[in-house]
Amino acid sequence: MLKSDLMLRAPSITYVGHATVLVEMNGMRILTDPVLRHRLGLLRHRKRVIAPANYNNIDAVLISHVHLDHLDIPSLRLIERDTLMIVPQGTWKLLHRRGIRNIIEMYIGDSLSIGSISVKSTYAHHGGKRYPFGTQADSMGYIIGGDYRIYFAGDTDIFPGMENICEDLDIALLPIWGWGPKLSKGHMNPYTAARALMLLSPRFAIPIHWGTLHPLGMGWMNPRFLYEPPNDFIRYASRMAPDVKIHVVQPGSIVDISGDHLLDAST
Repeated sequence: MLKSDLMLRAPSITYVGHATVLVEMNGMRILTDPVLRHRLGLLRHRKRVIAPANYNNIDAVLISHVHLDHLDIPSLRLIERDTLMIVPQGTWKLLHRRGIRNIIEMYIGDSLSIGSISVKSTYAHHGGKRYPFGTQADSMGYIIGGDYRIYFAGDTDIFPGMENICEDLDIALLPIWGWGPKLSKGHMNPYTAARALMLLSPRFAIPIHWGTLHPLGMGWMNPRFLYEPPNDFIRYASRMAPDVKIHVVQPGSIVDISGDHLLDAST
């Protein structure tokens, strides 16, 4: 069956913000790296966070790594208690001692099935220590497989072998920035994210990890790093990977696949 015959089952993707994405596909609801609060330590959420009530009936949460802006315990507690948490190996103890019980740890390269979809963990080139003195665990991305193949990169820099992550990739959710004016090692910027498109060759790309969190006191300045990275990404990608369709989804917005297009479903 051709993908054009699967229109009614095409995915819907909500970019909540930062690395938090709700993927709805094959009747399943998968949430990545939930940050569902207005405040995260010294970081603030640029826009109003979508109410956690909208994230009832989540089938699984994917955690890419244990950094505070990707594994936020208070946000996980806003999700229904029995929701499955899929996490990197070495994270079980951190969650279990905080009352979270339905946990599956994965090594890089592991695969599992959740209802009608599959999840495969992939390598990510990113530090895996929870600061300042916390858990050490691998960083990873995930391939979510169903009628479409979706790559959630988590947090990563470009790395050798990225071209082997997934064949026939439909959608790449790629980080293009962070939460401040500078990036540390282990992150992609708009240029390196565009280079990653050359390796991954997806049909569509949605930039994530931008426009959401900022340090306390910087929001009123409307700094460039909150809004400009997607424009830079599009400019580089148009030269490096012109066949990939880029769709910039504003934090809090939804897109649906329709044939060869990603269409805004709501704002």
